[in-house]
Amino acid sequence: MASATSKSYKIDVTILSVAVVWGGSYLAARELTKVASIGGLLAVRFLLAGIVLALLWTYKRERFSKTDVLLGTVFGLTQASIMWVETWGLSVTTATNAGLIISLTILFTPILESVWKRNWLPRGFFIATVVSFIGLVMLVSGNGISTPNYGDALMLVAALVRTFHVTAQGRLTEGKKVSSLNAIMMQCLVCGICYLIADAPGTLAAIGDFNLGHWAIMAFLVLFCSVFAFAAQLWAIKQTSASRASLLLSTEPIWAVVVGSTIGGEVLGWVGYLGAAIIIAASYFGQAIERRHREASVSPAEAETAAKPISA
Repeated sequence: MASATSKSYKIDVTILSVAVVWGGSYLAARELTKVASIGGLLAVRFLLAGIVLALLWTYKRERFSKTDVLLGTVFGLTQASIMWVETWGLSVTTATNAGLIISLTILFTPILESVWKRNWLPRGFFIATVVSFIGLVMLVSGNGISTPNYGDALMLVAALVRTFHVTAQGRLTEGKKVSSLNAIMMQCLVCGICYLIADAPGTLAAIGDFNLGHWAIMAFLVLFCSVFAFAAQLWAIKQTSASRASLLLSTEPIWAVVVGSTIGGEVLGWVGYLGAAIIIAASYFGQAIERRHREASVSPAEAETAAKPISA
């Protein structure tokens, strides 16, 4: 019994660690936007992540299928557009706001899936969505209603585009055998190559201008937020229920607030913090409703598969 409890604890800590590093990624990326162009920063990040994953591939040597290559390329192109808009917004708004606004994808994705499948969600879910938008208004207002920051608007656009990206991933990979390692590696390399082509001068400038501290931040983004997060998530979701994994991973916006406030020194004001709490609470409430609705609509096996989080 003690051994099983200890293993369960290790699994939960591993998944929670992924949520923590993803929550910290917003502040880390924002710091690098101060010294590098968006294209240059993203090119270095994703090319390095792709290279490290390629090295891991030489160890596992999973055979590439046509589906791996096709979907990895297509999703790499869509991911590249998402990260460009997201990083652009991040360079203008705060890391705290960025992490919270992107978390709205948790609510947007089930809505799009319900439209796609014509399997409408319960009324309570849409109430949670409306409440989260009220929280969003409070979040971007800070200490009171102020001129909207266009960086917040860009993060909302990124959340909407990410919703289409995640939904398409789920639908296009349904019933197909896809190697997660191969697909993610392809996505990273496609992203990196796109950014390199779009901003080769910025990429070279970033490599030349980064000091030791900047490279340490880049190493965090590459090794922890990409490679570690991918490997840990892949291992952990095979050891526990998908619902539990999704619940722990959805704490990412909480860590974005914690890191932004404690390390980044970002201050929201009481209105902003109340808005942040409303977004997080509404997201949990909506996610619970969506999970119960999905599990009631499909078989237990299908529900577990559908609930598994998709690697970022």
